[in-house]
Amino acid sequence: MTKKDLQLEMHGVVAVIRLCRPAKRNALGDALILALRDQLENLPAETRAAVLCGEGEHFCAGLDLSELQERDAGQGLHHSRMWHAALERVQYGPVPVIAALHGAVVGGGLELASACHIRVADASTFYALPEGSRGIFVGGGGAVRIPRLIGAARMTDMMLTGRVYNAEDGERIGLAQYLVPAGQAFGKAMELAKRVADNAPLTNYALMHALPRIAEQPADQGFFTEALMAAVAQSAPEAKERVKAFLDGKAAKVKKD
Repeated sequence: MTKKDLQLEMHGVVAVIRLCRPAKRNALGDALILALRDQLENLPAETRAAVLCGEGEHFCAGLDLSELQERDAGQGLHHSRMWHAALERVQYGPVPVIAALHGAVVGGGLELASACHIRVADASTFYALPEGSRGIFVGGGGAVRIPRLIGAARMTDMMLTGRVYNAEDGERIGLAQYLVPAGQAFGKAMELAKRVADNAPLTNYALMHALPRIAEQPADQGFFTEALMAAVAQSAPEAKERVKAFLDGKAAKVKKD
């Protein structure tokens, strides 16, 4: 990997993180994954949201198979755990991450996309998990995150049969929350990122870090965690100012888009 393989641009308080290996369809190697981890841990202080995108015709075509090495079980275990730690910084990092998807979102690319908080796909997007046909298994957290989006049965089908979902069907089953015409994913992702960046930071933090954990807890524990998080969020000075502005009629009301 070269320094140009991952680029950061600031658009106000929104960080744009771009995979820049178009000749490799933005395939992921260890160095790129570690660079992504490091970038998320060292975002500029003013960052309030991030957009993750890919240069060229594809978001990410998965693992760079040219880097695939023979490993014993222990080495394979530690390699997978390294990827887990890196992609955890996407899901549980400092700011919400919106993925702008187009072209291939395949294998490790889908694992990466599933770690993001919002996924915007354009009409060129397609999804696949070809690991089954290559004699390997997902190792970047996909076995945990992808079934939570589409269910274990659909993921099993994708890996057993090589099924490919197009953009429309992918949005229907939950691989993306937004579907836009070809070429418009980045613009929509930026629009959403700016909206997200305008939220109270502590509320965004609660949605990123508390909500997924609450969803996995037994109901009684989830209710208690929710109560704690609600108390913390509403005690923040910014939250008090926003509620007062609403009560004073100075805040925008919810309306249909």
